[in-house]
Amino acid sequence: MRVSVSWLREYVDLPVDLPTEDLEQALVDLGVEVESVVDLRRTVTGPLVVGEVREIEELTGFKKPIRHCLVDVGAANGTGELQQIVCGARNFAPGDRVVVILPGGVLPGDFTIGARKTYGRMSAGMICSAQELGLGDDHSGIIVLPPDTAARPGDDARPVVGLDDVVVELEITPDRGYALSVRGIARELAYALGLSFRDPGLVPAPAGTDEPAYPVQLRDTVGCDRFAARMVRGVDPTATTPGWMRQRLTVAGIRSISLPVDITNYVMLELGQPMHAFDADRITGPLVVRRAEAGEKVTTLDGVVRALTAEDMVICDAGLPNSLAGAGDGVPISLAAVMGGETSEVVGGTTNVLLEAAHWDPVMVGRTARRHKLFSEAAKRWERGVDPALPLVALQRAVELLTTHGGGEAGAEVLDLDHVRPMRPVTLPADLPSRRIGVDYSPQRVVDLLEQVGCTVIRGGDRLAEDPGTVGTTAGAGDVLTVTPPTWRPDLTDPADLVEEVVRLDGYDRVPSVLPTAPPGRGLTWQQRRRRAVARSLAERGYVEVLGLPFVAPELADQLGLPADDPRRPAVRLANPLSEEEPLLRTTLLGPLLGILKRNLGRGHRDLALYEIGTVFHPRAGVGAPPVMGVDRRPTDAEFAAADAVVPAQPRHVAVVLTGDVDPAGWWGAGRAAGWADAVEAGRAVLAAADLPADRIEVRAAEHAPWHPGRCAALLVDGVVVGHAGELHPTVVAALELPRRTSAMELDLDALPAAPVVSAPTVSGFPPALIDVALVLDESVPAAEVRAALVEGAGELLEHVRLFDVYASESLGAGRRSLAYKLTFRAPDRTLTVEEAVAARDAAVAVATQRFGATLRGA
Repeated sequence: MRVSVSWLREYVDLPVDLPTEDLEQALVDLGVEVESVVDLRRTVTGPLVVGEVREIEELTGFKKPIRHCLVDVGAANGTGELQQIVCGARNFAPGDRVVVILPGGVLPGDFTIGARKTYGRMSAGMICSAQELGLGDDHSGIIVLPPDTAARPGDDARPVVGLDDVVVELEITPDRGYALSVRGIARELAYALGLSFRDPGLVPAPAGTDEPAYPVQLRDTVGCDRFAARMVRGVDPTATTPGWMRQRLTVAGIRSISLPVDITNYVMLELGQPMHAFDADRITGPLVVRRAEAGEKVTTLDGVVRALTAEDMVICDAGLPNSLAGAGDGVPISLAAVMGGETSEVVGGTTNVLLEAAHWDPVMVGRTARRHKLFSEAAKRWERGVDPALPLVALQRAVELLTTHGGGEAGAEVLDLDHVRPMRPVTLPADLPSRRIGVDYSPQRVVDLLEQVGCTVIRGGDRLAEDPGTVGTTAGAGDVLTVTPPTWRPDLTDPADLVEEVVRLDGYDRVPSVLPTAPPGRGLTWQQRRRRAVARSLAERGYVEVLGLPFVAPELADQLGLPADDPRRPAVRLANPLSEEEPLLRTTLLGPLLGILKRNLGRGHRDLALYEIGTVFHPRAGVGAPPVMGVDRRPTDAEFAAADAVVPAQPRHVAVVLTGDVDPAGWWGAGRAAGWADAVEAGRAVLAAADLPADRIEVRAAEHAPWHPGRCAALLVDGVVVGHAGELHPTVVAALELPRRTSAMELDLDALPAAPVVSAPTVSGFPPALIDVALVLDESVPAAEVRAALVEGAGELLEHVRLFDVYASESLGAGRRSLAYKLTFRAPDRTLTVEEAVAARDAAVAVATQRFGATLRGA
């Protein structure tokens, strides 16, 4: 929100000598975020004058249109001769008065103007646009001054274009929609500086009449609880917007379009009431305000044809037949509260203007604006809350401006369909601000501050009971205030909101800054240490950590090939998602993680190994809705328990994805592509980092979506499946547009038991005995089970066993393979003899032979 101080002075008597620093601090003290305070008198230095274009010569032979202009700048150039200026804009003609900066002047951005030869002609100065002067964002053409401008050529142009003013730019928080207007900001400054405030929203306005200004049917009083309109006939279509109004609109960043449209924008900025102007002659029947029918369309003022949904509100022309809606419902001509339509907009020949001011449901407007990605200035105000008492005042202001500057006659009829509910009173213990904030506010001080905001306050009797969770008070201590907020403050709905207003107006600087004493800690929990160990282990193996958003699309479950009865299919749907395309909370890390993998592949990366540690969300079946809890007190234990029962289960998972080469190729030799075995090894690394003994870990073949059934392994701890790893199914890879052989692992960290206390191992000083065994057996036998059999048979002398080769050929027989293991034997108290080592090996092989029918290869 950008506004000039001169405009604010119309409603609050700001001191003439008020420093900009004090102005900024006054707003900051009230919690209004100030982006900038710019003294326009200091932004442009040097000679900035009014010029009159006398002659224009079109230069040809260049890539873009260029004009050589002779401009009368009076005596400002010291000679009185016409000034030669080369300009590329085409929105002016001989006889127009423009703004000229002469050589020696400096524009915003420290851009110094000089005289030089360009395009074969001499150019001494610049004809300025609004953007070049720092007055706005419009760079489509230079500033052409209105014909009634009193300044003559050579006069200082600063007062003419508003460069003798101060502009304040504010970032308005969503809860303070009233501040998106001159009315609201002026009221805030009156609070801050203790000045009187003249409220433009309280100006008398004609009430609704029995005869409407135009026939209107209001079908939905929830989406629109007030609709007002007035007619102005005989408007001069050639009337231009006065210069002072265009200047204020330009400062606010709004482009001047036509007099009726500019007036609606001006009133919106001044009062905070968005309006719309219809060409009454382009409407064929009564207006109908209703919800849209699915499938209906409307072409908005930006030329875009928009498909409507049943939640959108529209204004329809009942004189037009509609095959999708019922008889008399008409065709949509405006996307209500967001943007008008092309078919009824004010055009160059408009003479009869129907002015509309309504009050729309903020939730409806916010959803419509996001659905259509159409964040207009009107929608921005509606979703933050607009004063429902303004429509008639805004109409009166717009009618006065239109008849004054555009002629015409205002109709005596006033339409006012009013279904606005009165503001709900809020009960506030008078001592609640003191108890919550720690500052002693007397009851009378609380009343005075709330009345200053515009609230109506009634002091009642003693309070009979104290709010649960309040400390340091007794029942019956203090008055109870019944506070009715003003219509322009829809954000004041709870006692906490009123407490915030008391603190804000009394001064945040009075609130003591007391830091709580931090309790002594015991360091990280074992779960936190485990997560850090897992993250460090994966990072040391070359994986890169990513943080994905926990939101997914409904079609993700189908893309991952999850069965209909898979527990990962049911998902929590967000009531107000960031994106309608991803309204669900993830039940697996793989969806967002594979999306990040795909995005990096699209950026040109080919060899990727990513991991994420995060929560997944599993809904609890049949728990219903959570209880409604206010902010005026601490919830009870029962309310906490009821709310916690609805919260979805949120176990913490770890997942990895791999594609491309694990070991790159180079002069040292061929590389190695990532495969399913690397994903399984990542799972083993996670379990090892969790300090779980190897004898409690098992890896076995499995079939589990979204993995390839022939290249999927289940990870088990104490016989319980805690995760899966392997190569993704080809259909999943195709659906997500990922490279072939993409592999992944996901494991439930919260399902892992706590690490046992492990005694320090005995370190033997005697040499090991190394023996290799190659066992031939059926290829369906898992290598992990063969390893377990070798460990069982070898006994206590076996220190370590490692699979180092897998071999298959026709010579071994169909369906058979060779698994080669390296066995390390060592005794803690002696050097093993050959006989002892061979005996231990034979015992290990015997168990494998007995259990799986294994034979020694080559025997």
